[in-house]
Amino acid sequence: MELLSRLDRQLQTLEQHSLIRQRRTVDTPCGPRVRVGGRELLAFCSNDYLGLAGHPALAEALREGASLYGAGSGASHLISGHGRAHAQLEERLAQFVGAHLESPRALTFSTGYMANLAVLTGLTAGDKDAEIFSEALNHASLIDGARLSRAKVSVYPHADLAALGALLAASTAANKVVVSDSVFSMDGDLAPLPALLALCERHGAWLVVDDAHGFGALGANGHGALEHFDLRSPYLVYMGTLGKAAGVGGAFVAAHEIVIETLIQKSRPYIFTTAAPPALAHALLTSLDLLEGAEGRARRAHLHTLVAQLDAGLALKRWRRMPSTTAIQPIVIGDSAETMNAGAALYEQGLWVGAIRPPTVPAGTARLRATLSAGHTGAEVAQLITALNALERT
Repeated sequence: MELLSRLDRQLQTLEQHSLIRQRRTVDTPCGPRVRVGGRELLAFCSNDYLGLAGHPALAEALREGASLYGAGSGASHLISGHGRAHAQLEERLAQFVGAHLESPRALTFSTGYMANLAVLTGLTAGDKDAEIFSEALNHASLIDGARLSRAKVSVYPHADLAALGALLAASTAANKVVVSDSVFSMDGDLAPLPALLALCERHGAWLVVDDAHGFGALGANGHGALEHFDLRSPYLVYMGTLGKAAGVGGAFVAAHEIVIETLIQKSRPYIFTTAAPPALAHALLTSLDLLEGAEGRARRAHLHTLVAQLDAGLALKRWRRMPSTTAIQPIVIGDSAETMNAGAALYEQGLWVGAIRPPTVPAGTARLRATLSAGHTGAEVAQLITALNALERT
């Protein structure tokens, strides 16, 4: 069959360029140590930044939520799927990040990808006088959301405030939307959010912040990038994910109550999907308690210590560690085949580190993406440092 043959040829081309992606099946709860195919591995590849995914309190809260609300929601939020646990979680999330927003309200989603599609299409879809200004290194969900909006899209170079300022000044759009990751998922660096917000306020533009990798991990109380930078503005539209540092699943958007009501009424990814199981929302209430409490503060402090340890211990000459103060610690190798070989060599030593290649990252910048977790120990990070330093020299 020619259609299948055509697809097979495309897969062979990916294989030839070391770009085939593979799945591994994990037999244990998410954590620093996992079992895959009968092997015990030390994992430096998940986004479980605070080590909460396997926390017994969250497992118990999930069990309790299932006993209270059952397994599924049964319908979209706007039909009959919006349960008491969803309402409680949205109220709590609005309080969690509300100090940085005016008249805050929150809306929950099944995934961060869906939340980003919802916020960009909801703010601009059908508006012929809208323009989206997108950071060059934004996550794929933001890129796709901008495409689906059918608004005009202008891409500005990574962290280039002068270029963005020029684009905003030249735009005649009445509805301007600037969108940026807070922590860039493949580089680990922080967006210049204070300066971005100042530009948006000057030009009357929304600033949509995707804080997928900052929520829970940044800020004294885990409130994310807005707390980290101490930002407050009615121009902010904030997206946070709940399956990374928060340890469970889902996502939310928080903004002025008029923005949230607009998303409820206009956003197709929200309107036309079944609500997430209410048991997840119930478990997330416990997660937020952990993030804000003493345990969350202790876990964030430990994570920062591990980041400093890795920074001090790596002694790379051919490879390049990208400057990052977050849990995301990329090591740029460049060549895709060499990156795959390095990842495989680490895996053979029992260290699972993600090997990232194009098109996820630009051509010539394939990298190992090591992610640290508060669940790791100093001895485990030392093991990773020793392995990376030795591997680079082989």
